[in-house]
Amino acid sequence: MGGRQLMDTPELDTLGRDDSWAGVRAVVAGFGPGGFAAADNLLHLGADVLALDEEPGDTERTERAELLEVLGARVRLGPGSTATLPDDVDLLVVQGDPTAPTPLVAAARERGVPVWGEVDLAWRLRASGSDTPWLCVTGPGDTSDTAETVRVLEAILRAAGLRSLAVGEGGLPVVEAVMDPEAYDVLAVGLTPAQLRGAGGLQADSAAVLAVPAPDSPGAKADRLAMGRVYDQVRVACVYAVADPGTEELVLEADVREGARAIGVTLGMPGVGMVGLVEDLVADRAFIEERATSAAELGTLSDLPVSDVTAEPAAVRNALVAAALARAVGVPRAAVRDGLRAAPRD
Repeated sequence: MGGRQLMDTPELDTLGRDDSWAGVRAVVAGFGPGGFAAADNLLHLGADVLALDEEPGDTERTERAELLEVLGARVRLGPGSTATLPDDVDLLVVQGDPTAPTPLVAAARERGVPVWGEVDLAWRLRASGSDTPWLCVTGPGDTSDTAETVRVLEAILRAAGLRSLAVGEGGLPVVEAVMDPEAYDVLAVGLTPAQLRGAGGLQADSAAVLAVPAPDSPGAKADRLAMGRVYDQVRVACVYAVADPGTEELVLEADVREGARAIGVTLGMPGVGMVGLVEDLVADRAFIEERATSAAELGTLSDLPVSDVTAEPAAVRNALVAAALARAVGVPRAAVRDGLRAAPRD
């Protein structure tokens, strides 16, 4: 950034979407949808932005670069673009994992420059006084299950008449959603373990971990730790997969708010505090007053957006997790059924 000196740079921790970011010199690393949204909206807020990516400028990236340049950003694409951090930087925003030992992150840490993930930026950019619930979902490895779950959740929330959106994995970038001039009633947020490592002050209203990584898989310990972060400070429900005891362990380890409940999801007969299956019925024994003695029907197996419920147990689990998260935010049973029917089928 050319050694340029800007005076009276605002304190970053005080800034939100309703403030001017003029004088803030931001570097955004990563030029996928999340990085582009971060750069675009920081420009909109008045920040000085340099966007970097090691990948060469294919057609889509070139178009994004040209748009950002028109808006006033500087863009560097291609090998070597992220080798060094410019001298005058107030903030580094990283798409993906902001704890990865890259040259940019290492230089920022050494200089005391804040390093935020895109989810951290989005959380900070929520409207002043925003009470929009975030219903968060994460899982290990392949993110297709996370994306599928938030898309089903979005369909259920919309069936309830809520202005909602699937964001993160399975939807639009989170930053783009929180900067919408019209606030959403609720967000269905799909997160990777990498994103959770930079989730900052994230406090989900309710959250779910679909599964934990196998102990012998690469990075399993770090991913498990990151995924557990999604439960921290949960207000209503920590949803876990009964078939994967590791998910319940993360709930037990989490520092949640007083009154938050652990809600199990099972493909078998649900116990108290669970959502599961009673023969071909989707049954709720978690969010009804009579849960100690009975269950409430949320739909049938034929309502689920799954082509073959016998051959696709993960897809059935994903739909039940979406139903549980929707019930945690007060969605009526009929809307759960209607949303399951309306959700895109695999």
